[in-house]
Amino acid sequence: MLEEEEKYLVELRSESGLPINATFTLNDVDPDSCMLTLHYDQVEIAASASDYFEALCQIRERLEELGLRPFCYGASLNVYPSAMGRDMGAAGRRAYKMTIGRYARTKDLVDIFDTGPDVNLATVAEQKAFVEKWLNTEKE
Repeated sequence: MLEEEEKYLVELRSESGLPINATFTLNDVDPDSCMLTLHYDQVEIAASASDYFEALCQIRERLEELGLRPFCYGASLNVYPSAMGRDMGAAGRRAYKMTIGRYARTKDLVDIFDTGPDVNLATVAEQKAFVEKWLNTEKE
């Protein structure tokens, strides 16, 4: 459980490519629920779910309707948390960067609210389709 709110600065990317500064606020007010709020301009979008990755996906789906995507690993095509990472202490905060044909390794773990040059923005549906493809591909 979080002792206090955690905040993460993030850029929202519009379809035109213009960045918008935003902030994610994480709050564990209920031990069975993860509350995530996105603030940008005068807009606030909140979601509550069993883990932060699911809450992020809910917010991303609402942003997609507005033509916006958060530039962070949690919104990257090839990043997805393991079932254990969602159920255990990480609350969906840590996810694997996956490569088709290769098992994910500990060194592939990233925080879903962090960013890097290898973020490949995708919709929630595209991300889920990639995970299904990765799961159904033979791995070395």
